[in-house]
Amino acid sequence: MSVGGEAARSPDFVQSLERGLAVIRAFDAEHPRLTLSEVARRTGLTRAAARRFLLTLVELGYVHTDGRLFSLRARILALGYAYLSGLGLPEIAQRHMEALVAQVQESCSVSVLDGDEVVYVARVPTKRIMTVGINVGTRFPAYATSMGRVLLAAQPADWLDDYLATASLRPLTRRTVTDPARLRAVLTRIAGQGYAIVDQELEEGLRSLAAPIHGEDGTVVAAVNLSAHASRGSFELIRRELLPPLLATARRIEEDLRGAA
Repeated sequence: MSVGGEAARSPDFVQSLERGLAVIRAFDAEHPRLTLSEVARRTGLTRAAARRFLLTLVELGYVHTDGRLFSLRARILALGYAYLSGLGLPEIAQRHMEALVAQVQESCSVSVLDGDEVVYVARVPTKRIMTVGINVGTRFPAYATSMGRVLLAAQPADWLDDYLATASLRPLTRRTVTDPARLRAVLTRIAGQGYAIVDQELEEGLRSLAAPIHGEDGTVVAAVNLSAHASRGSFELIRRELLPPLLATARRIEEDLRGAA
């Protein structure tokens, strides 16, 4: 969360913009309201610098303050919406996701890879099955999610080598794969079979399946998933019931993407 160092910065790098964005990213689902001191601590900025950035964001309408606590305002959504609008994928995928959810009665999401995390860009929920709420913009570590693994498996070999050498693979549950060699083997299998299934590695009781979404040029541009509570049935039963309609939905989204292009 803290602002990065000075190494390998280009002459055109604007550090004040980096710091301003770090202040915005200091707020998240676990920290929706922060004091000045907390923002400074989470960003690595001095209190004076954090105060200037916060008050600028307040004046621009992106942050609200009651004099002690600061929080993001709804206007901040416009920053992310510009990306989503240009992407086109959420609008194209939405009706297919809704049809899939109506068919299987489980939540469906689409995400893209951003660094070492997946970012949700579309979602059709049914019932809440995770302790953490999921919305458009939610991020999770790619290594522990079905969509993340589909997206990681599609990356170039050099990129994946660097990722496995540097990623922090923390155990989120007792089932989470945290060994880089084992994760590489999992990703190799996913690349070959064309889908991923994660069994309670992100959160206990949560199983998810994901399929890649290919763009017009054949590269993987996103992933679509279904999430189900483990109580729905055995691992094999969930695979048998949910995987075929999920793969069919991914193909329909791809067809519409090609048509839009």
